Amino acid sequence: MKSVHYNDVLSEEVGSKKPGWVEVHPQNYFGDGGPLHRWLTAIAEDYPLSFHSVGLSLGSADGLNQYDLDKIADLCNRYQPAMVSDHLSWSGNAHDRYPDLLPIPYTEEALNHFAAEIGKVQDRLKRPILVENPSRYLSYRDDEMSETDFISALCKKSGCGLLFDVNNVEVTATNVGLDMEAYIDAIDPDIVGEMHLAGHAREEHDDGPLLIDDHGSIVSDITWRLYERFIKRAGPKPTLIEWDTDIPEYSVLMAEVSKVETVLNSHVLQDEQHALAS
Repeated sequence: MKSVHYNDVLSEEVGSKKPGWVEVHPQNYFGDGGPLHRWLTAIAEDYPLSFHSVGLSLGSADGLNQYDLDKIADLCNRYQPAMVSDHLSWSGNAHDRYPDLLPIPYTEEALNHFAAEIGKVQDRLKRPILVENPSRYLSYRDDEMSETDFISALCKKSGCGLLFDVNNVEVTATNVGLDMEAYIDAIDPDIVGEMHLAGHAREEHDDGPLLIDDHGSIVSDITWRLYERFIKRAGPKPTLIEWDTDIPEYSVLMAEVSKVETVLNSHVLQDEQHALAS
């Protein structure tokens, strides 16, 4: 949720379309007070919250960002979000912080390290968290397992769940040469606690297209098809439309939300019809 939409979300206008829940980046609320907290307090009274962190840097070899973890713990105590998540990535070391979500190698060593860092977060927050599959622009030569195998092993080892971003599947698969549908089919629905959909930018190069995960447009047709493929197998999952650049009018965002609801409702209906026929 972006600040330009606060009024729309809290509007009491009859017939105004509302989201079912709201996700925020907790890093935007690390201050102790002020207008942002007044808005979030009002929103939290009406909607379930999800905290989607972008700064824990769980994959950093030197360990996670303790400052961010302590601040998120304080916010969890204050607002009691329904879900807390971060990314399968790293974004800093002992000396520098990077404003990016950088990929990790898919090795046994990285798996053990990442699971240990998740354990620290879950112990501090006293709750399981979700970890989001990344958008990747490169692969490591020394990877020992696939991304989906790494995610499955990570969830089993740490007790975390998956925030499954379907746009990231399209971006990664296009950029590093993966089978999108095989990726979708390899994800166990039982580990998925939340889903994201978003748009991306596309650049054409001599050696093929490059997709950039900019969250700045409507969801692509390919991502919609992949999402529907997963929901058909998994059933309804809490789903968010991410839009972080070139923020649109509220009505445009809600039109994308309506598409999500159509997919979810169609499979709820199919499940009910199947149950009646059984």
